[in-house]
Amino acid sequence: MAVLRVKFTKTKRDKLAQVLWILNWISVVTGAILFSLGLFLKVEINKRGELMAERDIQYVPNMLIAVGLIACAINFLGGKICYDCVDTTKFLRWKLIMLPYIICTFFFTFCVLVGALMCYSMRGELEESLNVGLSEAMRFYKDTDTPGRCFLKRTVDVLQIQFQCCGNNGYKDWFQIQWISNRYLDMSQKEVVDRLRSNVQGKYLMDGVPFSCCNINSPRPCIQQQITNNSAHFNYEHQTEELNLWMKGCRQALLEYYTHIMQSIGLTVLITWLFELSVLTGVRYLQTSLENVLRQGDPNSESDGWLLENSFMETARTNLNIIKSLGKNNHIDTANNGDPNINIPSTSKAHYGPDNVPPKQITEMS
Repeated sequence: MAVLRVKFTKTKRDKLAQVLWILNWISVVTGAILFSLGLFLKVEINKRGELMAERDIQYVPNMLIAVGLIACAINFLGGKICYDCVDTTKFLRWKLIMLPYIICTFFFTFCVLVGALMCYSMRGELEESLNVGLSEAMRFYKDTDTPGRCFLKRTVDVLQIQFQCCGNNGYKDWFQIQWISNRYLDMSQKEVVDRLRSNVQGKYLMDGVPFSCCNINSPRPCIQQQITNNSAHFNYEHQTEELNLWMKGCRQALLEYYTHIMQSIGLTVLITWLFELSVLTGVRYLQTSLENVLRQGDPNSESDGWLLENSFMETARTNLNIIKSLGKNNHIDTANNGDPNINIPSTSKAHYGPDNVPPKQITEMS
């Protein structure tokens, strides 16, 4: 019994082919949109690549770029097929191609769905990459005279100003690293030397943050040094002062930024998947209805269209038997020392040597 059988008249078949032709061209545009979204995400990730660990997080934009290009090609071909299917005679040139086209398109729509799910599952890997990358960038913040790292100070400062954040998880992260280079420390001062000696690793640690952590909405001048020392500043309580510094960590700020982008892209890809699936369903109905018209021999007659000619279980059982039969046909009997030709009798009657030459030929040769 056919699954979701629908009866089509010639008028309905022609209208279906025309609508599918338009929808396939719309799908070409959606493919270009997917390509553009993948390219945009790739650029956004590369823009802050120095703040991320070297992890494989480029697979999502690469997947979207590939899916977008394939969508343009597949739907362009689908538009050509549906345009020709308005004429039953032109359908003959596509008859053998339409079923493989539908199967390939079905697997392609599955890839689109995978791309949408990947957009939502990327958050964990991105968070880990940002956590490691930001920690490394903060550790090398002071190395402004070191080749390959001299740009990190500006990158971190721009990040903290643009995203209104401070540190990796918060402003206290700066207390645990030396973010001022030794070249800017006055070693003649006893306080500086004592602070260096008091640290096991010889680092100059202090309760201070870079200027980029300052909150521009603060009503008082920004306090960057001795942040936890209430007595060092007038009318100041660091535990309740929330407008002095940016309180949000940069990892959370970047994660929210990229999550918003990926959720928007994922929703767009999911809608595209549903649209592609509906177009594919229409193409399947068009193909089966036209094939039934050819069996009937009358181009103007009514015909049935369906998604599956048999039930789901029967279709799965048939395909499984086909796969098993292919496996048996490709099996080679390698018995008897592994030689497949060992049991083939020799039919050759030609033998070489002087004993097997006819007497007449021996006389002539002599």
